Amino acid sequence: MKKFLTLLLFAALTTQTVMAADGLFDRLKRNKRNKRKIEQVEVVKVPADAATPIIEEPIAEEPVVEKPVINDLTLNLTPAEVDSLIACWKEFRKEVAYEEYFRHHILSDSVQIIGKDSIANRQRDTLYAQRLKNLVSTIPLAYNYIVRGHIDRYVDTYPGTMSRILGLSDVYFPLIEDALMAAEMPIELRALPIIESALQVNAVSRAGAVGLWQFMPSTGKSYGLEVNTLVDERRDPIRSTKAAIRFMKDLYRIFGDWTLAIAAYNCGPGNVNKAIARSGGKNFWQIYDYLPRETRGYVPAFIAATYAYNYHREHNIEKTEPPIPLALDTIHVNRITHLEQIATTIDIDIETLRLLNPQYRMDIIPASTKPYTLVLPQRTINQYIEREAEIMAKDTTYLKEYLNPENLDKKRLETRTIYHKIKKGETLGAIARRYGVTVNQLMRWNGIKNAARIREGQRLRIEK
Repeated sequence: MKKFLTLLLFAALTTQTVMAADGLFDRLKRNKRNKRKIEQVEVVKVPADAATPIIEEPIAEEPVVEKPVINDLTLNLTPAEVDSLIACWKEFRKEVAYEEYFRHHILSDSVQIIGKDSIANRQRDTLYAQRLKNLVSTIPLAYNYIVRGHIDRYVDTYPGTMSRILGLSDVYFPLIEDALMAAEMPIELRALPIIESALQVNAVSRAGAVGLWQFMPSTGKSYGLEVNTLVDERRDPIRSTKAAIRFMKDLYRIFGDWTLAIAAYNCGPGNVNKAIARSGGKNFWQIYDYLPRETRGYVPAFIAATYAYNYHREHNIEKTEPPIPLALDTIHVNRITHLEQIATTIDIDIETLRLLNPQYRMDIIPASTKPYTLVLPQRTINQYIEREAEIMAKDTTYLKEYLNPENLDKKRLETRTIYHKIKKGETLGAIARRYGVTVNQLMRWNGIKNAARIREGQRLRIEK
C-alpha cells in the first residue's frame, strides 16, 4: 500500500510538473505572437502640408485569460501533507535498500536449510564456511564448530529473535552504517549491537550496561555520553553509536587486529592484553583459551550474527515489522519540556514517543541551559512546528511537580506502569530485554506461571 501511495503521489507530481511546463511554454508563445503583431502595425505617413496627422490605432485584442501555473513541485500541498509524502518516500527507499542489498550483494547458493538435521554436518560446515568467505570482509570471519553452534542458535533455536532483529535493523542499521563509513571502519561491525542488545535501545544487562551498545556508565561518560538522573545517552541510538565507534577505533589502534578489538569491547583491553602475554598469540583464536569464559563466545557470536543477518532467507527467516516508524526526523528543543506535553498536542502516542527518545529517563527533556534533540516520525514534524507554542504553554501543567528538586527525587524513586501488547512470535525473554527487566519480573507482575504459555494479543503490565 505504501509503495502504491508513493508511486501515485510521484505520478501526480510528474503530471503537475509537465502541466506547469506546458502552461509556461504556451504563455511564452503568446507573448512572442503578440510582440510580433505589435511590430507589424503600420504607421501611416502624413504629407507635410496635411492639417491634421492621421494615425491608425492598432486594433485592441481581446484580453487573454491565462491559466494558473504551478511554479513548484509541492502540488499545492500543505506542509503537513508534504511531510507525509516525504515519510512515504523515506519508508519506500528503506524497503528498496533492504531488498536490493540481499538481491544484488549477497551471493546466494539457493540452498534452503530448515532445521539443523536437514543436511549432514559436514555438508553444512562446507556451506556455512563458503557463505562466510563470500562476504569478503576485512574482519576475519573464521568458521569452526564453535561458530557453527552460534549460527544454529540464531537461525534454528531462536528464529523469532532473528526476525525481530531484522525488523529493527531497518531502523538502526542505516545510521550505524553511515557512522562506520564516515569513520572508515568495517561495515560488518554493525553486527556488534545484535550480540550486545538484540538492537534493543532499552536493554539492560545484569552488570548495569545499557542501550544498543551496552555501555557501562563509566565507559559511556568517558566517551562523552551524558548519564544522570534525567538523561541517559547510552540509550540514544545516534549518540551511543558515535561513542561506540570511537571506542572501537581506539581498541583497534591498541591491538591492530579487529578480532582482538571486538574481544576487548566485551571484556576490556586489560584482559585481552593479559591473554596475549600468557599465550603469545596475535589474534583471537590464538589467545582463545586464556580469555574470560564469556568473551570466548563473543567473537564467534559476532561471526554468527553477521552470517544470520546476511543469509537469513536461506533459512526461511523473514523480518518482523519494527515497533517504530521507519521515516524519522529530529528537531531541537530549547526549553524544558515533558513528553506528555507533546503527546497530548500532536498525533503521536506517549509510548511511541518514549521508544523514539529513550534517553529521557523521566519523560523530561531538560533543555534549560542547552538544546536537546527530539526524534519524531516524519509525518508529525510539521505538526510540532505549527503547534510548538501550544506545546510549550502546557509546561505549568506537566512540569509543576518536577520543577522542585525534592519532587524530582521522589518521582525518580516511584515506579511507572506501562503496558505491552504481545505480538505474534514474541517471547517473554525478548520483551524483558526490550524494556530492561527480567522474565521473572514480568511473570510476577502479570501472574504468569509458565513463561511459554503466553498468547498473541495478551496485555502485559510492566513496572519501570
